Amino acid sequence: MDLDPQAHLTGICNAIVAAPERSLYGYFSVGASLSGLIKITSGGLKIIPSHLDLSKVDTQFGKGPNVLNRLNAGIIKENLNTDRPILMDACPMLGTLSLNGIFAADRVLVPISSDYLAIKGALQMERTLKALEQVLKKRVERRYVLTRFDGRRKMSWDIDQQLRERFGRDVCETRIAENVSIAESPSCNRDVFEHAPGSRGAQDYAALLDELTTSGFMN
Repeated sequence: MDLDPQAHLTGICNAIVAAPERSLYGYFSVGASLSGLIKITSGGLKIIPSHLDLSKVDTQFGKGPNVLNRLNAGIIKENLNTDRPILMDACPMLGTLSLNGIFAADRVLVPISSDYLAIKGALQMERTLKALEQVLKKRVERRYVLTRFDGRRKMSWDIDQQLRERFGRDVCETRIAENVSIAESPSCNRDVFEHAPGSRGAQDYAALLDELTTSGFMN
């Protein structure tokens, strides 16, 4: 489920739609059913695509409790979470869409680029999750994963240390190294496993999946 108006995941999956109502925007704007928006990719992946018009959701609907729980309500109503896990790709900005994702999610995986400004974003996300726990009446389980990691740079190790000091076991052991294949794959409308399965980037993401699965974070 692509919750990002930039629609990068939609593009990589070759699931671009011409009309915004055929994307997730249709669910918010005209009440289209989520299941009716599903597209099946050539690889058999089911995806509800995004569209640039999703960027209008914040101004059109605000951030009231009913709006923030709207996606979760639709998933439950249509029993979409009974067949297989749902993965949601949210935009980095904390707005109505990303908050809808958090309200609907059991767990949150937060990527953090290996630069100092990204730490500020991670701290803001942590504060947001803690604030939402008062509303959700539960702790939102989360993991932080360090991306664009360059072991040759002291800064990367400094950021890694700071994250582990702040978030402890919530930081993934796996680090995603800076890798050309990861940067190249979106231009080919492919994920890194299709684009360069033997690359360091593909190996790192495979290791991350194994870590999250083995730890019980993904089940």
